[in-house]
Amino acid sequence: MLAKENRVRTADDFRATVRRGRRFATPHTVVYVAHNQDLVAPKFGFIITKAVGKAVTRNLLRRRLRGISQDIIVARGASPDLAGANIVVRVLPPAASISWSTLHTEIENAVSQSVRQA
Repeated sequence: MLAKENRVRTADDFRATVRRGRRFATPHTVVYVAHNQDLVAPKFGFIITKAVGKAVTRNLLRRRLRGISQDIIVARGASPDLAGANIVVRVLPPAASISWSTLHTEIENAVSQSVRQA
């Protein structure tokens, strides 16, 4: 479970991140990253539509994304490059059939790419 300070929670934050953030596309997801100078910890949010699958599939992907986010926070949480980042992951329908390791690699690479370009 992600801590409260590591979650994008309001619709305005989601909207601002998707509209103003940098976009990184992978085969199964689209990752949006926006930096906010007011924040200390990175925040993660997920967009998983019904086009991805039924509730069981969407919840499985949500749990996987939370775990991946927690891994990123633990591995890079102290990094000043990731501090203050709002990261929103939009899951595409093909993601329902991929493995944990593939999804983890894609998200990790997108976050790494955003850190390099920031």
